[in-house]
Amino acid sequence: KTLAQANKGASVPLGTLISDMYSQQGIAGFYRGVEANILRACVLNATKMGCYDISKGMVADATGWGRKDTKTVFCSATMAGFFMTCTVSPFDRIRTNLMSQPTDKKIYDGLIDCARKTIQKEGVASLWRGFVPIWARFAPTATIQLLTIETLYASLGFSSI
Repeated sequence: KTLAQANKGASVPLGTLISDMYSQQGIAGFYRGVEANILRACVLNATKMGCYDISKGMVADATGWGRKDTKTVFCSATMAGFFMTCTVSPFDRIRTNLMSQPTDKKIYDGLIDCARKTIQKEGVASLWRGFVPIWARFAPTATIQLLTIETLYASLGFSSI
């Protein structure tokens, strides 16, 4: 999928991309970028929950709203989405670079090599390319997830996050 999306030339059917990748790289070709994806998932969830909890306390203290108040949850989740974007964007960029390598040659030798080459070629700031669209995706997603979990916790009698 990433190869098809990153294709800059003539349109190539997905089936052709898949068969080319398999014939040139074997089954391992389908797992390019998996290390970056796993690290991204760990960082994303740790950031979301950690920042959400800290933000909830800060919002409640600054506004006088309760920790379970929907306004507190909404503001805190939006803040968590911002910090998720800050921490996850570099992993997204590296993962995309790894996954969009041509199937017939290997540009990067893994996560660290990809990060090093990306920074050398495009600078450190390039790791946060696409920040606003990523935040525009993360903020509503985190808000919906955290509002839902807080509502479920409350309805099932569990203590709030």
